[in-house]
Formats: sequence, structure tokens, C-alpha cells
Amino acid sequence: MQLAPYAAQQSSSRGRRFAEESPQYRSDYQRDRDRIIHSSAFRRLEYKTQVFVNHEGDMFRTRLTHSIEVAQLSRSIARILELNEDLSETIALAHDLGHTPFGHAGQDALNACMKDYGGFEHNLQSLRTVDKLEQSYADFIGLNLTFESREGILKHCSIKNARQLGDVGERFLNKKQASLEAQTVNLADEIAYNNHDVDDGLRSGLIDIEQLLEIRLFKEQFDVVSKQYPDLKDRRRIHEIIRRMINRQVVDLIDTTRTNLGKALPDSIDSVRNHTSELAHFSPEMQEMNLQLKRFLRTQMYAHYRVHRMSAKAAHIIQQLFNAFLNDPKLLNPKYQQIVSQKEQKNAELGKARAVADYIAGMTDRYAIAEYEKIFNPAELT
Repeated sequence: MQLAPYAAQQSSSRGRRFAEESPQYRSDYQRDRDRIIHSSAFRRLEYKTQVFVNHEGDMFRTRLTHSIEVAQLSRSIARILELNEDLSETIALAHDLGHTPFGHAGQDALNACMKDYGGFEHNLQSLRTVDKLEQSYADFIGLNLTFESREGILKHCSIKNARQLGDVGERFLNKKQASLEAQTVNLADEIAYNNHDVDDGLRSGLIDIEQLLEIRLFKEQFDVVSKQYPDLKDRRRIHEIIRRMINRQVVDLIDTTRTNLGKALPDSIDSVRNHTSELAHFSPEMQEMNLQLKRFLRTQMYAHYRVHRMSAKAAHIIQQLFNAFLNDPKLLNPKYQQIVSQKEQKNAELGKARAVADYIAGMTDRYAIAEYEKIFNPAELT
């Protein structure tokens, strides 16, 4: 496939942190993708959830299925815009590697636990995972991904944190943009997340169609589907509506971004990075429709009492595990006792807290629950 001049080109890649020869039959971005797929952090996404806890049902989305869905959308968008599909897929598959168990409830709880130790943010943790925590290769720690893949994983970052991140932190200090591959993956993530939460919300009974008819993006497609297929049953009708909602957003994103590219005329990836603002966008009309949908999900689904109950339980589990491990590292698996001991020698409490946070962030929902039971349930003696 012919790439546009503004796409990420392997020939102009900023390379890897540890020098390696390029693979013989793959591009460097394909190698990045393959390393992510074979990582333990990627496998664990199967048992990390977004809104629901893993044991609540097999039909709800996990971080793994979400990442695959984002990758599919990202590749489609990249192909049409003549971007680097392999890089887009790589960023999409890696973007949630640093997520805690129990979705955003788990992240908020771990961030609160780490308040005095630099905080916790899943976006930074995803980069930390590929740079440091994955340790499978003989010649280097981490996955040794290309700069472009690492740049795309880091969607946002505070100035304080950016100063500590070296090359990938520079664009936040210099107020520059990420590659178009990274920009479009970020929006594909938003499309997948919001629309599939609608699907899971309807499936779970947390929200219903009558409520969603107040949301323009949903109602437009509901009316089209109802007119074209008046006898379609509920599950098939819902699927048809949501896939059309996704298509509507993807087409809008592509058309708006093409218009922006036609005005800016970037002739290289550096032209994209040096532009005054991001070039990948929804239209103002679609931005407003997306905002309406996000507000609806926040008030009607994420604040639902059943979700709140789960979130409260999740926060309690995370807080109790963090405090227990920080105060008594001997409660940890022996492998992590050694890591915490090393951190303690080098950086005192800060290093020890970060090591405990790494351990908890890497847990799946069910593993976190099992660890809590083993430590705090007297009936669990092992």
C-alpha cells in the first residue's frame, strides 16, 4: 500500500531505545505489534473489564475485546487516509496495557493510594509496561518498541511527568502533536468505547431504548433501522443501530480529517507534529453528538447504583491490597517481594509504593479478588 507523505514511514523512524537490526520479513512496526500480542500484559487484558467486573458475565466486553475492536477501526481509518496501518494497529493493541483491574474504579482507587508517591495514571502505566515491566528478552528490558509506537501509547501527560520521560515526553514540553496514526487511534478508542458501552448497557439492563431515544446519535439510526426493518427483533435491531452509529462516526472522522489535511498540506510526519493543533477531528456537529452521548452514559450508566456498588467494592479491594502490601511486603508473591526489596533499597518508600502499584495494576479482576480473599478472609488459609 502506498503511504501518504504525512504517514509514519519506517525509513524515517526515530528507532528503538536499544539498537536492533530490522527484521527480515516484517516491518519494525509489525515487530512492535507482534511483541505486544505475545506479551503477558496483553494476555491479561482478557480478564480486565471496562464497566462490569469479570465474573458478572461472559457477554460483556473486556479490555482485550475492546483493544481488538479499536485495532479494527484504526486499521480501517488508516487504510483510507493512507496512514501506516501496522503502526495504527500497534498503538491500538497497546493503549490499555496499563489499565488496572476493575476499570476506571480501579484506576481512581490506585491513584488515591499513590497520592503521596507521584499518583497513578493508566496511560503512563501502559508506557511503563512496554518500557520496563515486560521482561522476556535477553538483550533489553521491556519490549523495546519503536519511538513511534511509544509516542502513540502516551496520549496525554502532565508537564511534570513529561520531564521524566525523555524522548516521548518532549512533545508535551514543546507543545507539539503526535503522529496522525496516534491521533486517529485516540478517536477510534473513543468511538469503540462509547458505542460498545451502549451495547453492554442495554444488554445488562442498566439503560433502555426509551432513554436512548433522547440521544440524537442513537435516535437517528434507530429511526432508519426501524423504517427499513420494522420486524427486526431486539438484539439484532440493537446491533444494527450500534454498527450504524459507529459507521457514522468513522465516516465523519475520515471526512473531517481529510478536509483538515487538504488545508494544512503536511508533507511529512514532522509537519504533522509541528502543526498548531491536531489534524484528526470529528466535525463540530459530531463532536456535539458525541458529547451528548458521553453525558448520557456518565449520568445514566456509570452512575447507576449497580455500577456504583461494584465500583465501591473495587475501590475497597484495591485500597486494602495496597495498604497490606505496602505495610507488609512479605504478603506478596516471593517474586514481587524481591522487586519491592530492591526498590526499597534504592528509593525508599517511593520505590516500594511504585512496585506495589505495578503489581496491583497488573492484576486481572479475578486475581485481585482472589488475592483479597487470601489475605483478608480467615477461611482462606493459602
